Amino acid sequence: MRLHLLLSRVEPDRFSKPTSCPHKGCEGTHFRIHQKVSKPLKDMTYQKVTAYRYQCLRCGCTFRMYPQGVTHAQTSQRVKGLGVMFYLLGLSYGAVSLALEALGAYMSKSRVYDAVQAAAERVPGLQRGRVFEGVRTPVLGSDVTSVKCNGKWVHIGLTVDDISGIVLTVDGLTGEDTETLQVWLEPICTAVGADVMVTDDADAFKGVARKLGLEHQVCKSHVLRNTEELIANLLEAIAEERDDSLNGAGVSPEQAIADLERLGELIHSRQPE
Repeated sequence: MRLHLLLSRVEPDRFSKPTSCPHKGCEGTHFRIHQKVSKPLKDMTYQKVTAYRYQCLRCGCTFRMYPQGVTHAQTSQRVKGLGVMFYLLGLSYGAVSLALEALGAYMSKSRVYDAVQAAAERVPGLQRGRVFEGVRTPVLGSDVTSVKCNGKWVHIGLTVDDISGIVLTVDGLTGEDTETLQVWLEPICTAVGADVMVTDDADAFKGVARKLGLEHQVCKSHVLRNTEELIANLLEAIAEERDDSLNGAGVSPEQAIADLERLGELIHSRQPE
């Protein structure tokens, strides 16, 4: 499935004139501007726009007309469109809410859900699962990080096709324990047909791979980082003479330092097999 999504533009000075009365039972086609009002708006660019209240000359009822990209809702059509796009690209409702807030246009998870459902009613066959329809990878990479939002730390889970590097999903998580990670990763692994999971060396990920019957591999960047940290710690211990195991092994501190420095050179000049 190829996704073509044209986001609605917000044009505060562009209005459509009414052609028929919106009130049930009235067939009026002539109107006059009754009032000019200011409308607050949730949008990345505009915090408020002007709306016009028209009066039907036949029934006397009034109604509002909004500028391009704006409806009676508090949120602009552009922001709703972004929310739907982020969801279709793999973000959870919570992650979409966080992404929009970072862009300066907050939508709650429930409002994101409403926007997605409204779009699905207008576009038959619009399903998130079909955006990555046909994506298969034997190696799934996954990681969890934390971002600070409104003073609180939020867990964000990321999965990628570890062969091509394509990002598959970005999801908000409630924790980093094995059970939470399994609930998150199991349907993704099944969807892409993964045989191998590549993660950091956290025990929780190892537990998930074991329960799902997948091979587990620690990613090269974490191997490199862990080795660098080990070398630094050992060099510090030797320099401060905190480790007397060298005497028992018959290795001088000078030789140990030289060996560790050589190891550091090797891990940067060679890729792990």
